[in-house]
Amino acid sequence: MASIGEIAELVGAPVPPEVFEILRVSSIEAATPVTLVFATDQATLESALRSVAGAILMRSGLVLSDAGDPRLLPVADPRYAFALAARFLRLREETLSDCHSAARIHATAVVGANVQLGSGTTVGPHAVLEDGVDVGEGCTILANVTIYSGTTLGDRVVVQAGAVLGSTGFGYARNSATGEYIAFPQQGTLTIGDDVEVGANTTIDRGALGQTRIGDGTKIDNLVHIAHNCVLGRNVIIAAQTGISGSSVIEDGAILGGQVGLGEHAQVGPGVILGGGAGVLSHKKVRGPGEVFWGRPARPLKQYLRDLARLSRR
Repeated sequence: MASIGEIAELVGAPVPPEVFEILRVSSIEAATPVTLVFATDQATLESALRSVAGAILMRSGLVLSDAGDPRLLPVADPRYAFALAARFLRLREETLSDCHSAARIHATAVVGANVQLGSGTTVGPHAVLEDGVDVGEGCTILANVTIYSGTTLGDRVVVQAGAVLGSTGFGYARNSATGEYIAFPQQGTLTIGDDVEVGANTTIDRGALGQTRIGDGTKIDNLVHIAHNCVLGRNVIIAAQTGISGSSVIEDGAILGGQVGLGEHAQVGPGVILGGGAGVLSHKKVRGPGEVFWGRPARPLKQYLRDLARLSRR
């Protein structure tokens, strides 16, 4: 938690006369009276002003409908200032432990404050569960697993050795004057449903400001990466070495073969099958329940085979 004056000084904004506290950063949609948001254009600023956000980082020079609003902090680059403030607030966070008596924790595991473990859950050697992790009943957390703060697991989840859940996503804000990059806030959450299995050395990032979500019954193989803000439906199957970029959606019952690649904001429809090595470009959709897609870029299997036949005749 920090005062609005401390944040103003940190980002180089005029210090407002009012004194109130800010606890964390958030999106405008999720704003509360103790959160900081940012606005880079006029439309976003109007949305921020209508919200209950406690403080608003705005781009200098935008037109103000209420210049006297004490929440406003004008800066040259709100996105960069937002990242600076998020890092500052994160360092001040503190979080107590609530493990069920029937949970079994290996002596070498590290379990942080305010961790909750359900009945019948086991935590293997050298696993690390950071502050505030919430794990349901009957889960199996194997050796060397790392689960970051902000992660929630449902019941009967299996996490194989070396997996990392809730890690920060790959997102940065750039200072246009110096070229410096600093991490854009990656303080969202990761929610994993019931009966999910996560393979060895698989990584699943938390949301940036929102949520990464894995639906009930989904099975994820070894060496898979799922980036921030992705949403996976129920009973999705993902084979090894698949990489899924940020904000992509994979709907119920889809099957992804080995080494499939998805660009950011891609969408895979319900029941779609992506053959090994298939690629879906950013902002593209592949749909058709039960239809098989192959190739890079992915296209229906019959079309892919026809294309291969034409190439072989050249």
